Amino acid sequence: MNDIIREIEKEQLKASVDAFCVGDTVRVHNKIKEGNRERIQIFEGTVVKRQNGGARETFTVRKASNGVGVEKTWPLHSPSVDKIEVIRKGKVRRAKLNYLRDRVGKAAKVKEAGR
Repeated sequence: MNDIIREIEKEQLKASVDAFCVGDTVRVHNKIKEGNRERIQIFEGTVVKRQNGGARETFTVRKASNGVGVEKTWPLHSPSVDKIEVIRKGKVRRAKLNYLRDRVGKAAKVKEAGR
């Protein structure tokens, strides 16, 4: 039974996934369907966490919009996620950046990794 589930999930994986890590500032191109039209909406923010693995892997991006923190979570292999652009590489020392939720302004920034 477990092998059957694994085979089904393997078919649903994307061929190539953009390389990004926790702490990176990314631009997520999300496909939105409105009636019979389809458009792409861009969400730009810091990757707060990546969880699980395989077909069920998700990532959460956080941004401040009009002084309010907004977080969105997407499945990594979702057909609605068109592409993920890495704008800045972040330098962090942990896997989940939940402490960013309590911070405002410059304190909520992540240092840029040296290239």
